[in-house]
Amino acid sequence: MELKKRLGCLHAHYSNIEYIENALSSYEIELIHFVDPALMYRVTSDESFKVGDAQNKVKEQIEWIAQCNVDAILITCTNYIAILQEEHLSISVPIIKIDEPYFEYISNITQPQTILFTNPATVNGTMERLNQYAYNHQKSLDIEVFVINNTFELIMQGLKQEYNQEISKFLNKIIKEDKVISVAQLSMVDASKEVEYKTSKPIINPLDTLISSVVSQLKIGKKTVVI
Repeated sequence: MELKKRLGCLHAHYSNIEYIENALSSYEIELIHFVDPALMYRVTSDESFKVGDAQNKVKEQIEWIAQCNVDAILITCTNYIAILQEEHLSISVPIIKIDEPYFEYISNITQPQTILFTNPATVNGTMERLNQYAYNHQKSLDIEVFVINNTFELIMQGLKQEYNQEISKFLNKIIKEDKVISVAQLSMVDASKEVEYKTSKPIINPLDTLISSVVSQLKIGKKTVVI
């Protein structure tokens, strides 16, 4: 019998575990989760904590996960991805970044788009990487960025319901504008799916694009259902 593929997942917050677990629950894959909220906290609020310190910490985490016998490493935090310097890693395990399949998807859209964030600290890193991706693939983007202010603290405090309500409220307000809308963070997926379901208007999210990428990269199949 073929051994299950094992995916090591690095998160900046515990709330992201559930998204990945649910999205991959029907596939033959074993997930190992590593969570470190402290890094993001220090990056955003500790002035003595330098970029180099953050880069070293991410490198250390990735190399630690690679030693846990995983077939690939998934990074779900866009800030971690922006900090990561892949050329300094001494591992051969493939790294899957949550936002790359998402970038690929939205780079193929030619009409005006709106991208939403709740965490202001992730905007610059994500947009720089998106623009670089579009440039490398010769795509031109027409994008407006919105940050739903004073919302991210809610999820960091474990107030998921209140967090989702704020996102839904904002989405309902702008969904009438007939632009292509996407949410850039994993923590925003539940609220966006709920609004999408109620309004029948599609909202792009990084989870759906990620799962198809993980499935094809790791060549995993669906679980066989025993009846």
